Amino acid sequence: MTHTPSPSPSHLTAIRDSYDTVAADYVQLVKNPTELDPLSRAMLAAYAEAVQAAGLGPVADLGCGPGKVTAHLAALGVPAFGIDLSPKMIELARRAHPELNFTVGSMTALALRDNELGGILAYYSTHHTPPEHLPAVYAEFHRTLAPGGLLMLAGHVATDEPLRLSPTQAYGGHPVSYESHLLPAERIAELLRRAGFVITARLSQEPAEAAGAKRAFATVLARKPEPSTPS
Repeated sequence: MTHTPSPSPSHLTAIRDSYDTVAADYVQLVKNPTELDPLSRAMLAAYAEAVQAAGLGPVADLGCGPGKVTAHLAALGVPAFGIDLSPKMIELARRAHPELNFTVGSMTALALRDNELGGILAYYSTHHTPPEHLPAVYAEFHRTLAPGGLLMLAGHVATDEPLRLSPTQAYGGHPVSYESHLLPAERIAELLRRAGFVITARLSQEPAEAAGAKRAFATVLARKPEPSTPS
């Protein structure tokens, strides 16, 4: 069955409106996946290879923005499509990549069937979600993934205690009203375990001054386990 959307919390409105505002500059300022650091590129390539080998269904790039990473996955041979809360981002993604499917939607209530996906990519797209809402988001990931399906979640993390940021401007100086909630990588992994995932790999990367990175970031690979066979 598909999940019936509930009324949008205020943080979703702030995310949607803010990314609609910054969309045009975001496209220009955010790197293409081929320009990322070697480890980040390698993790995307490893994920693409793993979901292809599993052959369980398409990959949903959740919080896809203008579709750069969705298109990168497709170029690696992955049947990928994108979902984003921002209609403006989806408009730009469709314009740049007309051969791919992009849809406006929220990862809090995905218009997808149970067990429909072979993979989910959440690439720097969950950090605006308040921590108290993450269990519901991860439950949606679990619901829509097929047994054996693979999740890759990447983003900035806190190095010790959770960190809440409230920027007023972003991406070219445009006003924004979203917040960023950075959690330690271990806390993210624990929430995923509670949602029913098995963690298969983790990569933590410290800020690289030469690359202009100001915060640590981490990548978590996880799998939805297959039902156990009665003995």
